[in-house]
Amino acid sequence: MAAAGLLLWFRPDSLTPLAVAVAAGIFLAVSMWRALLVMVSAPARGPEPLVGALPRYTILVALHDEAEVMEQLVGRLARIDYPSDRLQGLLILEAGDHHTIAAALAAPRPHWLDVFVAPPGLPQTKPRALNCALPHVTGELLTVYDAEDEPDPLQLREAAARFAVDASGRLACLQAPLRIRPGRSGHEASPFLDRQFAAEYASLFETVLPGMTRLGLPFPLGGTSNHFRVDVLRKVGAWDAFNVTEDADLGFRLWAGGWRLGVMNRPTWESPPGLISDWLPQRTRWLKGYMQTWGVHTRRPWRLGVRGALALLMTVGVGVASASVHGPSLAWVAATVLVAAMAGLSPETPALALSVLVLGAASAWLSCAIGARRAGVPYGVTDMITAPAYWALQSLAALHAGWRLVREPFAWDKTRHRRDAPVTEAAAATPAHAALDETAPNRLSAGHAAAPQPVA
Repeated sequence: MAAAGLLLWFRPDSLTPLAVAVAAGIFLAVSMWRALLVMVSAPARGPEPLVGALPRYTILVALHDEAEVMEQLVGRLARIDYPSDRLQGLLILEAGDHHTIAAALAAPRPHWLDVFVAPPGLPQTKPRALNCALPHVTGELLTVYDAEDEPDPLQLREAAARFAVDASGRLACLQAPLRIRPGRSGHEASPFLDRQFAAEYASLFETVLPGMTRLGLPFPLGGTSNHFRVDVLRKVGAWDAFNVTEDADLGFRLWAGGWRLGVMNRPTWESPPGLISDWLPQRTRWLKGYMQTWGVHTRRPWRLGVRGALALLMTVGVGVASASVHGPSLAWVAATVLVAAMAGLSPETPALALSVLVLGAASAWLSCAIGARRAGVPYGVTDMITAPAYWALQSLAALHAGWRLVREPFAWDKTRHRRDAPVTEAAAATPAHAALDETAPNRLSAGHAAAPQPVA
């Protein structure tokens, strides 16, 4: 700020061109970064299945107001292919959430899946609930799922095999790819948001995270399907109960502790949020959590090292900044073109500005297109053309997130989860994830707690 003030005082005519040039350079660097991640995120084979005794595994699912999907969730967890005598599952519920507790107790659960009621307390967040259950975890490995998840039945076996072949002993966490199912129909349908959301997930989990793994960099974890070594998770202090994207924060804390992250092939399927009334609170929470994570880790960025700080900048920092400027940038471009058209003039198109616009959009489209092909989700020309409107919507969420960060920094914006439509008889013979996976090639591998509630 001092340098800008001096420049404004002595050379006011050069401040604006310099600021434009610096901003353009940053945007071009981000575009080249995206292209690099696409190029290095080549598919790779996974490890061979483990022979002999498998490690004990714990599954944690933190739930709140999820009675509607409880039976569906339990059915999906019951299909996990792992020795039942090596499994522990905890459905973590809030003490005052009586409807979800009743639904969990009534659901036909496998014998290894128990109900765990967290004690009352604040903040009432997912990471706090996970921390309450952690002292009761008996597994050597642990994974976290969400209410709407449908994990590949072989996901736990793949994660166990990847941890077993880690020669360095520094692999602490594996992130499974998250894929979005086709959206709903009827009054809850939002085809535009659903398709853009699916492409966005495909870009992140099929190109960005595998690319960063190939480069040996940390990354913000997804909110579900993280597979941890339990001993390492306890060493780093588990989850930050006050961070509403505890997964993003934890990825960088693991790296700061000298551990590394990886990715895996077996996916978890999720449903899109649907209407904008559901999408906006979810995206607001994500961006607010990214702001929290950025604020925490930039206090002492040297703890991450140069590579870790670069990864934080190019994921969390760029994510918040891009969400903030997409809407105003699109409005500025549209206003410039419309004013020029009404005046009968050709819009001014400086080479640098045009390069930033074209390369920025092209890199984003490329990442989405490659990711969508690997994930087996649709992404065509129409989706590319309408993508800027979706990017602009994120500015609304960023504005809301900034306001909420000041007013209610630890409030958890709940995403409503609905039961998925029943599958047809033809589709029932083959699980949805198996049918869709046939089109997707393998990718890069890469203090106070309650006791579990007795269940009759």
